[in-house]
Amino acid sequence: MKKFINDPLNVLPEMMEGYFRVYGDVIDRVENHITAVRKNLPPNKVGLIIGGGSGHEPIFIEYLGQGLADCAVQGNVCAAPSPDNVLAGTIATDRGKGVLYIYGNYSGDCMNFDMAAELAEMEGIKTATVRVTDDVASAPTERKNERRGIAGDYFVMRMAGAACDAGFDLEEVKRIAEKANDNTRTMGVALTPGTIPGEPKAAFSLGDDEMEIGMGLHGEPGIRRDKMQPADKIVDQMMEMILADLPFKKGDNVCVLVNGFGATTRLEMMIVIRRTMQLLDEAGISAHDIKFGNFATFQEMAGCSITLMKLDDELKKLYDAPMWSLLFGQKGL
Repeated sequence: MKKFINDPLNVLPEMMEGYFRVYGDVIDRVENHITAVRKNLPPNKVGLIIGGGSGHEPIFIEYLGQGLADCAVQGNVCAAPSPDNVLAGTIATDRGKGVLYIYGNYSGDCMNFDMAAELAEMEGIKTATVRVTDDVASAPTERKNERRGIAGDYFVMRMAGAACDAGFDLEEVKRIAEKANDNTRTMGVALTPGTIPGEPKAAFSLGDDEMEIGMGLHGEPGIRRDKMQPADKIVDQMMEMILADLPFKKGDNVCVLVNGFGATTRLEMMIVIRRTMQLLDEAGISAHDIKFGNFATFQEMAGCSITLMKLDDELKKLYDAPMWSLLFGQKGL
C-alpha cells in the first residue's frame, strides 16, 4: 500500500519525532518510549492515562490536554502498548494522588495494562482501571463486559479528565468514568478496508458493493455483511441498535458523536448527522452537543460510527467544564 513512510520498522519513532516538533511546547516524551505526557501537570490531581495501538489517530495522543488526558501510551499500529511503556507513563504522570487507566476492552491492552498496574503498585503508585465497552455490535447486552471500546472512548475520557481537573479523588474519577461508559453506546459500519503501514495488502477485504455492519476498529468482523444501501437506511439500522440497547427513551438528553473511520468526508458525515438528528427528534431525545470528525479511526478505512452518551446533571456539568486538547487545538483556554 502506498504511504509516506521510510522503513516500516521506524514508523512510530518517526511519527513521534514529528509530534514533538509540532507540540513540543505542551508535551514531553517519556524516556525512550512511544509515550507522551503533558508538560507542567498541575500538582495534587489524579492522573489520567489513556492508550492502545497506534494508527487509530487522532486517538490516543491527540486527546492530551486540559479536561482530557495527561499521558498517552501507545503500541505499534493496532497493537497494545508494552507494560514497561505503561509503567514509564504512570511514573511520569503520578502526582501523589494515583492514576486512572482508560483504554478499549481488547485482550492485549487488558493484559499489559494489568501487568503495568502490578508494577506500579510495587513503585508505591495507586492505580485504577476503566475499560471502555461502548460497541453494541461486539457482544449482546447480557455480555456487555465483553464489548469492544471504539469511538465512545472519547466521551469516557472526557468525563474522567474533567473529574480529574475538578479535584475528585481516584475512586470518584473511576466512578465518573464507569458512569460515562455505562451511558455510552456506539455502532459502526465500514465501507472499505483499512491498511497497516508496510503491509502489501489491506487488512481485510470488502467487495465494491458491500458494507460491513458492526465492524471494529481493527477490522474485527461485524454482525453481518450487506450490499450497499442509501445513507438513511444505513443510519436507521445503526440507530435502531443503539437506541434499543441502553435503552434510550423519550426525554433523554444526549451527546452525539459521528466518527469518521479515516477516509470519510465531512460531506458524508453531515448526511449521517442529518438522519441521526431526525431519528432523535422522532424519539423525543434532545442533543446537548453534536460532534463529528475523525475521533477513532483505522488507516484509510471508509465508513463511520454513531455514538450516543446519555447525560444526567452530574455528567452534563463535567462535560461543559473548560478543556483544550491537541485534537481540538484550543491550547491556552
